Amino acid sequence: EIVKKAGPAVVTIAEVIPQSDRSLSPFESFFYQQEFSKEDPTMPQEIGSGFILDKEGLIVTNKHVVSHQDGEYYVITHADKKYAVKQIYRDPVNDISLLKIDPTENKEPLMTVKLGNSDKLQVGQYVVAIGTALGEFNNTVTTGVISGLGRGITAGSPFEGLERLDNVIQTDAAINPGNSGGPLINSSGQVIGVNTAISSDGQNIGFAIPINVVKEAISNFNNTGQFSRPYLG
Repeated sequence: EIVKKAGPAVVTIAEVIPQSDRSLSPFESFFYQQEFSKEDPTMPQEIGSGFILDKEGLIVTNKHVVSHQDGEYYVITHADKKYAVKQIYRDPVNDISLLKIDPTENKEPLMTVKLGNSDKLQVGQYVVAIGTALGEFNNTVTTGVISGLGRGITAGSPFEGLERLDNVIQTDAAINPGNSGGPLINSSGQVIGVNTAISSDGQNIGFAIPINVVKEAISNFNNTGQFSRPYLG
């Protein structure tokens, strides 16, 4: 029932990358990205996941999934319909991006998720993760529990920069390459986190950004049309 509620709103995010630009990111130890195909230098590469917020075509994913400023991105839905990403809005503070697609590009109605309240989570609570595992297996479902709350992690690499993520959710639900940006869901079928990272030093130690952080970012975006955040340089 959980998957029936939320699964149709989970999408795959793909990018067309020229062969000359293809490389493996040093972020892979924490921020997974799919290795690009060696056969076709122009075919869309499935690199991450996301979920649809509203029928107007607003989608949540990780910032590192759509990190190329000039990249050409696509969204592939549960029904295998393809949409071009029209706009990308990147949060300068958190590993969050909002994507905008045109819902009229296909006749298929967009399915949406319901958002939960990540402030009421408890350790041991049952959760489900959905995403495009290994950048190949769309809508892969894994299960587990919340292993910890309020975790702080440093993700990235000295080569491309480190990013501090605070107050993230720890889970033992399997999060694989390609799961980044997909939803972490509670037993009521509500999204309570955005799958973001996994520890390369352990087993079944994954992390998700709490959905209330995403709600705040969406509210900020809806009020201003952009991410307006004060910060200390």
